[in-house]
Amino acid sequence: MIIMDDFLARDIMIKDVLTIKVGSKVALARLKMMRHGIGGLPVVDKDDILVGMITLRDVDLAGSEVSNLCIDDLMTRNLIKGREDTTLKEIVEAMIKTGIQRIPIVDSKGKLIGLVTQTSVIKGALAYNLLK
Repeated sequence: MIIMDDFLARDIMIKDVLTIKVGSKVALARLKMMRHGIGGLPVVDKDDILVGMITLRDVDLAGSEVSNLCIDDLMTRNLIKGREDTTLKEIVEAMIKTGIQRIPIVDSKGKLIGLVTQTSVIKGALAYNLLK
């Protein structure tokens, strides 16, 4: 029998993650998200160390006069993160408990190496026949 503890973040995470650099303008973040049809971007420093997350919801809730603001002013800094060996069960439980739609996956130094989204969880569950 296949159970969710048998699958890890590395099995379902998006590896080619679209990011934005700390210090970028909100207008650029919004443009990237709209252009790529995504709802959020991990914010990384020059060494790809994860420092935050900016979402379309953050931008929309901030109002119409935020385009020239720096994303540092709107991004969420206190993130729930996972590691490559975080189980699918732990990821799903964290998403349900917090309502978070995306969980960044980092290495031991905090470098962003992937992203698990609600969509990647569903695709993984379908691929591994976890949904019956």
